[in-house]
Amino acid sequence: MHIYANPTRFLSLAKWLTPLCLWTGLLLSLGAIGWGLTMVPADRLMGDSVRILFIHVPSAWLGMGGWAGLAIASAALLIWKHPLAGIAARAMAMPGLVFTAICLATGSIWGRPTWGTWWVWDGRLTSMLVLLFLYAGYIALAQATAREGGSPKIAAIFGLVGAINIPIINRSVVWWNSLHQPPSITVGKSAIDPVFLWPLLAAVIGFSLLFGAVVLMRMRALIAEAQVEARLRRRALDDDAPVQTASGQMAGTA
Repeated sequence: MHIYANPTRFLSLAKWLTPLCLWTGLLLSLGAIGWGLTMVPADRLMGDSVRILFIHVPSAWLGMGGWAGLAIASAALLIWKHPLAGIAARAMAMPGLVFTAICLATGSIWGRPTWGTWWVWDGRLTSMLVLLFLYAGYIALAQATAREGGSPKIAAIFGLVGAINIPIINRSVVWWNSLHQPPSITVGKSAIDPVFLWPLLAAVIGFSLLFGAVVLMRMRALIAEAQVEARLRRRALDDDAPVQTASGQMAGTA
């Protein structure tokens, strides 16, 4: 993977991988949502409200997966000092924030007819809300250090510390008495009926590909922004450099 730490190699890979992920993810996501809305029967207990499952679960997965990826990229930056790792972490923060917000919004909409309330300070809901704040804090910190010329290691350390919340989210329905249902999909088994499971898996794959496409696009944009800033700095240095006149004297261009 170290060969892709070179921006030129990465950009050549991302050039064809971005549209592939984008269009495949879009088709899969729309197909899975359409499948869930039109072909999946209503649940015996939750009725038609169960259909929000096909947006809520992939969004929750990507909210947590986005921070896990951000933490891995932050560790790569701290250990191997690859600049692209820091760019990858920054690129994952915004889509991770968006999917976490979608997860919380759809969870509240789903909870209203199921639990009789929009919100409870449940372990799963509260830890997901903390994740939303962590994303917002990381984005603000990363933008501030980039703007002020600070070290990207500060945001990377924040990303690693924030990863403590991911296992808390995952195990919250097991550790605490919770209104939220226990895990429906675990290693090697699933408690979800196949009629719901297959479109759900299609939605998770589709949303994940869309997430990957957005991350690649944001990485390309951040790299282009960094290249433009580097060119402007070089031009400013060249403009300020002294030049030698015909008489042999040194003079500035200003």
